[in-house]
Amino acid sequence: MQVVITGAGGQLGQDMILAGQRKGLVVHAADSCQLDITDYQAVKQYLIQHRCDLLINCAAYNAVDQAEEDWKTAFRVNGLGVRNLVQAVNECGGTLVHYSTDFVFDGEGKRPYTIADTPCPINRYGESKLLGEQYVRDLSDRYYLIRVSWVFGKGNVNFAKKVIEWSKTGKELHIVDDQVSSPTYTKDLADATLDLVDTGMYGLYHITNTGFCSRYEWAALILAQIGWQGTIHPVSSDEFPAPARRPRFSVLDNFGSPEILGYSLPDWRDATSRFLHAEDSK
Repeated sequence: MQVVITGAGGQLGQDMILAGQRKGLVVHAADSCQLDITDYQAVKQYLIQHRCDLLINCAAYNAVDQAEEDWKTAFRVNGLGVRNLVQAVNECGGTLVHYSTDFVFDGEGKRPYTIADTPCPINRYGESKLLGEQYVRDLSDRYYLIRVSWVFGKGNVNFAKKVIEWSKTGKELHIVDDQVSSPTYTKDLADATLDLVDTGMYGLYHITNTGFCSRYEWAALILAQIGWQGTIHPVSSDEFPAPARRPRFSVLDNFGSPEILGYSLPDWRDATSRFLHAEDSK
């Protein structure tokens, strides 16, 4: 199988490349400088030059707050860019893997969201990701649409790495405790993605590490494991006003995924520990 990975420079893209190589796949990796998914002709030409049995789209606009003002760019990448990929993959007879987010939900529910729940985003970023979902489900011939949450892995743009950086600035930290979801380790997600593709069972999935926590609980685990000696305080999101509203309880219920994969991803605590160990080993 020959695989094209877009957004290959991001944290998920990097682990997806490694996962593909471990499985012996032929991987063609393109970062945002090598392939702009908002340029349909460029996408089409890339797939002419590189055989594509499977396209895994890790490209995304993830600047949640910035998307409130720069919404056209968010919609262009997360919506129209996805449509470009769908069309090009259909034309070459391949299969598409696309990732969406817990931010397509409003976070006002009292239970984890299932694949049967109706999306209701509360910010422009969530709206842009929902548009991408709609293009995949309406136009794609063969697809795996995977919603994830609180993704962390290689690179600096994730909550886990931010907490570590914040810990270097002082002996007190204030972390919100009213945003709750499931951390998702890119290494686990990448392996699960390829296992899912092996099943041939197309459709919509939620795939996150098992369990859930607040931002405060996750930060507390990270700080304890790195041996930080300071004090961490739980606070309300109201103390950190931001342009974009965040869903307060956006836990994804993975129902349907273990039934197909034959396993559940490890607990978020285990995933965080492995990530921190990998960081220490660098």
